[in-house]
Amino acid sequence: MLTRKMADIALGLRAVRDKLAAASARRGPELAHFEPRLVAVSKTKPAALVIEAYEAGQRHFGENYVNELLEKGHNPDILSKCKDIRWHFIGHLQSNKINKVLAVPNLYIVETVHSKKLATGLDNAWPKFRKTDESLLKVMVQINTSGEEEKNGCESSEASNLVKHVIDNCKNLEFTGIMTIGKYGYDPSTGPNPDFLSLRDLHNKICEELSLDRKTVELSMGMSSDYEHAIELGSTNVRVGSSIFGHRPKKGE
Repeated sequence: MLTRKMADIALGLRAVRDKLAAASARRGPELAHFEPRLVAVSKTKPAALVIEAYEAGQRHFGENYVNELLEKGHNPDILSKCKDIRWHFIGHLQSNKINKVLAVPNLYIVETVHSKKLATGLDNAWPKFRKTDESLLKVMVQINTSGEEEKNGCESSEASNLVKHVIDNCKNLEFTGIMTIGKYGYDPSTGPNPDFLSLRDLHNKICEELSLDRKTVELSMGMSSDYEHAIELGSTNVRVGSSIFGHRPKKGE
């Protein structure tokens, strides 16, 4: 049984967009130059709900698992009804799964480049899949701001070097920004999330060291529990699942 009726998807999207707009209005004037992007995280949800969200106006969708991205990306109903869908891969990507991910129709970005090895692998593989000689694969560098062993991402101290590697050595990739998951369960009422502050500081550091325009380097942070807080702190890209699609059962439920 679906955890949320299809008719509720549009309502969920509308509520999230309203909160996104309100959070954007609370930002300082230095952040007024961008409109945060909403990525609807559809992991564990059926293709029918993806189509429902698309028909309600959503275009960017995130998937954490390679097999699910493959299944939905190649789903004939999604391909026929969601011509402009844009897939974000937001999970851990192993080098031996690169070709599978890059072959997905309408792949928009890989948000989880955590090592030079993965960046180089994506760079080497992309020419086999891109539709024109000029098109680059959009990527973000994932940073483990919380320092937790179970979290993926490069260490904060290595972030600038990894970004520099992508820009200087990976000519088939387009570096678009940095992302973090952050520690789960942080209560924003106790103050600004230190992981979000850390990513923002790294954003400034990377842009300064590599002479990048701050306005062109994105910050991907914030999920269903804290996306409003993340937007207030400067997130340009939030990944929201349960607030749109309903409760996601844990293993064993």
